Amino acid sequence: MPKPTKGPRLGGGPAHERLMLANLAAALFTHKSIKTTETRAKRLRPLAERMVQFAKRGDLHARRRVLATITDKTVVHELFTVIAPQVNEREGGYTRITKLGFRKGDNASMVQMELVLEPVTPKVKRSKVATVAATPVGSDAVVAEDVVAEDVVVEDVVAEDVVADEVVADAPVEETK
Repeated sequence: MPKPTKGPRLGGGPAHERLMLANLAAALFTHKSIKTTETRAKRLRPLAERMVQFAKRGDLHARRRVLATITDKTVVHELFTVIAPQVNEREGGYTRITKLGFRKGDNASMVQMELVLEPVTPKVKRSKVATVAATPVGSDAVVAEDVVAEDVVVEDVVAEDVVADEVVADAPVEETK
């Protein structure tokens, strides 16, 4: 018998947990944001992320895989036609969990779980040439061409190391007893 790796179930057996997570996922895709306990949200996150990945694929097999978990066809249709195009550029991290505080009755940690539908802003890659070109004009590294810029910087660093070695060689040596 395989050993369970996920820890205790949420409020019942595995079938109850599967149904509860499917209903939470359906509510998340319908309302774009739900308020639930932190434990449930942490268990829901991988399921919701996987469903969005299937929706991004968009083929019939992916739709049937999602329908095996979420049985409401209107929710699956909205996931594939509305949500998937909005997160098409995003490579992951389709959900966001924000802590809200504690529930009054049983002091359970409550969170707001929402879909991240904002457009992705791509990160700007910084190259070595751009950083060398951005050096101050008064510095020793005068660059004539972009290709030569890397060689000039390396030569300056080597020259500084040589000067530092000479200073150390000229310093008086103290003897220890």
